[in-house]
Amino acid sequence: MAQAPPLRAALALTSLFFFSFFFFTGPVVGWRPWPSQKPNTTDFLYGGSKKYEGSSEFVHLKYHMGPVLTANITVYPIWYGIWKNSQKRIIRDFISSFSTVDSKPPSVAGWWKTVRLYTDQTGANISRNVYIGAEKNDRFYSHGKSLTRLSVQSVIKSAVTATTRPLPINPKSGVYLLLTSDDVYVQNFCNNVCGFHYFTFPAIVGYTLPYAWVGNSAKLCPGVCAYPFAVPDYIPGLKAVKSPNDDVGVDGMISVIGHEIAELSTNPLVNAWYAGQDPVFPVEIADLCEGIYGTGGGGSYTGQMLNGKDGATYNMNGIRRRFLVQWVWNHMVNYCTGPNALD
Repeated sequence: MAQAPPLRAALALTSLFFFSFFFFTGPVVGWRPWPSQKPNTTDFLYGGSKKYEGSSEFVHLKYHMGPVLTANITVYPIWYGIWKNSQKRIIRDFISSFSTVDSKPPSVAGWWKTVRLYTDQTGANISRNVYIGAEKNDRFYSHGKSLTRLSVQSVIKSAVTATTRPLPINPKSGVYLLLTSDDVYVQNFCNNVCGFHYFTFPAIVGYTLPYAWVGNSAKLCPGVCAYPFAVPDYIPGLKAVKSPNDDVGVDGMISVIGHEIAELSTNPLVNAWYAGQDPVFPVEIADLCEGIYGTGGGGSYTGQMLNGKDGATYNMNGIRRRFLVQWVWNHMVNYCTGPNALD
C-alpha cells in the first residue's frame, strides 16, 4: 500500500514538494491483515459493505494511466543488518518462485498469474519474469538501527552509489527491496505497518527508483507482522500455527514481500492501478485482500489453508519450499483470487 502526492501532476513537481509530502504522509504502507488495532484504509473507504470474495459493487479499482512493470522485473535485495544465510535462502527462493512453472500446485507462480492480468495503457501485461539481481549487504548498520522513512531512501542511495559493487540503476524494471533485520526499527513499524513501497526522490538518491521496505518482526512484534505464525499477547487463547520454513520472522515477511512486489508492479509511481477517489490514500491490489489466504477468508478469518505432514501451515508451493502468501485482487472478476481456491 502506498501514499501518493495529492495532485495528478505530482511527478512533475519539485523535489522540495516531495520532501515535505513524504515526510508528512509517508509511503504506501502494507497493513497486516489481522488483528487490527486501527481500521485499515479499505475499511475506511468501504465500511462494512466491503466484500472479500464474490463480486463487489463497492470496489472500484481503476487504471490511472501511469506506468506498470511490463519489462522483465529484477529484484535487488538490500540486506540491512545481520542476516543468516538460511534466512536469505528462504527469501531468495520465494522471489525466484514467481517465474517457476514447474512448482507443485498450488504455486507461487500461479499466484503471480493474477498480478500479470494487469496492463498498461498499451495493453502490455505485467512481466511474467521476476528475477533476483545483484544484492547488497549492509552488516554494519550504516544508517543506524532506527530508520525514518527518509533515511530508508538514504540506505538505498548508499547501495546504488557504493564505491565497490554498487547496485545497478534500473528505473524501468527494477525493484529495490530493503530488508531490515530483527534488531532494526523503521518508522511506524509494528503500528500495524510491516512494509511499504514508494519511489525514491532524485533529491536524495539521484534517481526515481521503485522500492519497498519489509522488516523482520521476530523480536519487535511477531504477533502483528508474523501472524498467524505468532499471535498477539492481548488475544488470550489464540494459538499460533507452525511456520513452513521454521523461521517465524522470515516466514511472516514472505507475505508482506509478496504484497509489496505485487503493488509495486501494478502501481510503481503511485499513478497506475488503485481504488479510491483520493490518490493520497490509494487502495491497491494487495490492500483489497488483506488477511485472505484461502477460500472463505475475510474479517478475522484467514480462509482455508493447507497443513503439511510436519504440521506446518502454508498455501502455496515454490522452489524447494512452501509459503503462506495473501491473495490479490483480480480486476477481471472483481474479487480476491489465489491458486489454492476451493471449487
